[in-house]
Amino acid sequence: MKKSKMIFAACMAFILLTLCGCTSFQDNASFAASKPSSTSASSVISEDSQLKVIFLDVGQGNAQLILTPSGKTMLIDGGNNGREKDMFNYIKQYNVKKIDVLVGSHPDADHIGTFPELVDALDIGAVYLPRASSNTKTYEALLTSIKNKGLRIKTAKTGVTIDLDEKIKVVMVAPADTYEDTNNMSAVVKITYGQQSFLFPGDAEYKSEQDMIKSGAELGSTVLAVGHHGSNSSTSVGFLKKVKPLYAVIQVGEDNKYGHPTEKTLKKLENQKVKILRTDKNGSITFTTDGSSLKVATDK
Repeated sequence: MKKSKMIFAACMAFILLTLCGCTSFQDNASFAASKPSSTSASSVISEDSQLKVIFLDVGQGNAQLILTPSGKTMLIDGGNNGREKDMFNYIKQYNVKKIDVLVGSHPDADHIGTFPELVDALDIGAVYLPRASSNTKTYEALLTSIKNKGLRIKTAKTGVTIDLDEKIKVVMVAPADTYEDTNNMSAVVKITYGQQSFLFPGDAEYKSEQDMIKSGAELGSTVLAVGHHGSNSSTSVGFLKKVKPLYAVIQVGEDNKYGHPTEKTLKKLENQKVKILRTDKNGSITFTTDGSSLKVATDK
């Protein structure tokens, strides 16, 4: 009898251990299946959905670097002569391997000054320039670099659509006409991603602004790169009312001899309740958006 009880107890213990083991395995399997992975689809989509628009601090000059959701790169202007080291530092900082689209808004050296060196040193996709010539050494050096690289210049003008990234829309809304003043010949680029948009007018002045309005182009934008560094010749009230920006970015150098930005332009922006950011006071300014929300970061 005692032997039978011992055998029965052993059997029961084995069965209990087996059941406990099975329960433990099932619980672990359920936890592993439901636990989110650090490389889950949702996290990848969130990270890849970001558009970055960086207003680079290059002193008294313009330079805007655009990094798209799919990893494409666009550079609008590149600052003045003597800023090559700064630009190459930015290229390294943002791990730019190729500039897929290079846009020179117009021939002024404070916009294309570093372009000859950039074209010589980097892999360049498409190059866009307006039909505005110049006999400056900087502009001639750029044309030589483009030719030596075997690149073809595409005309920057109103109606041009740039195929940069399927998630964003890149169009040119100016120049809408031909002007004697090269400032008004500035290529004006608008980038739209979901609910957020950015307008880059270069040095476009009142005449070009009026023609943009007359053309019926959709100018409304979340962020406006203030034209001509905030001079009195740009940023008319009518233009501002069409753009209706939440943010205005002025790319300008400290204590510049031009008096940029002018009090008149600053007052117009303030009257329209626009948040003003300046590279002379804020350093480089970065906007990051997933097409819905918008984040702003500054170096200073």
